Amino acid sequence: MKFGLATFPTDYAMGPAELARAAEEHGFESLFVTEHTHIPASRETPYPGGTELPKEYSHTLDPFVALGAAAAVTTRLRLGTGICLVVERDPITTAKEVATLDHLSGGRFLFGVGAGWNREEMRDHGTDPRERFDILRERVLAMKQLWTAEEASFHGEHVGFERAWAWPKPAQQPHPPVLVGGIGAKVLDRVLEYGDEWMPNDRDLSRLAPRIAELRRRAQEAGRGRIPVTYFGALGREDVVESLIEAGVDRCLFILPPVEADENLPRIERYAQLAARYAG
Repeated sequence: MKFGLATFPTDYAMGPAELARAAEEHGFESLFVTEHTHIPASRETPYPGGTELPKEYSHTLDPFVALGAAAAVTTRLRLGTGICLVVERDPITTAKEVATLDHLSGGRFLFGVGAGWNREEMRDHGTDPRERFDILRERVLAMKQLWTAEEASFHGEHVGFERAWAWPKPAQQPHPPVLVGGIGAKVLDRVLEYGDEWMPNDRDLSRLAPRIAELRRRAQEAGRGRIPVTYFGALGREDVVESLIEAGVDRCLFILPPVEADENLPRIERYAQLAARYAG
């Protein structure tokens, strides 16, 4: 199993460059960061965690700027979004940011995508929450055209452009892996249609194994190879890691709280010691 770290990069926590250096020095394979452009103060949409919305949601740094800082101080660490809220972003601009980060990092980017949960946040970006999964699909497919075609065109209900030139192309071919986030009823359909990996964050680990088995069975039936699974937000415990391994997970991302380095560095050390017992 591969091991990485995941966090909310904020303006009051350990900076992404310092965190990335620590992750690489401790042998982690990857670092993933979250995204929220803003949090509407109305707070109509209930927080999925069931409590008051934590402070970090409204203090999150831009993920591409944060990962750019991380890329500049590392050489091996893979850099991921967990997740990029594609339904709140212009697809042409986002395709450029993805390709630029992958180009400048030497092909180290992992593009985790999702539709999000905060409905008023989506509305502020002009996205109808009822259409968010259709919008996510089209924007990802449109970005793939921009990454791979010499002269890209796309015609959909939500995205459209004709004969576009877009460079740089990503360093990874044909493009950085697209990790589809989520645990909803139709998430496997989305992974199979336009994803390269699945990135669940289900806190009930007992539900993972049958869904991973279903994903790989359906992938085989569709003529695809084995689809990797990255688990986002794992607790740093042996029983959690062992459950993920048994379920068939390929990459475990330990969650780090958004705190200063003096609090997180000992935690990173503990997680590294745990990962070393299972890495392979």
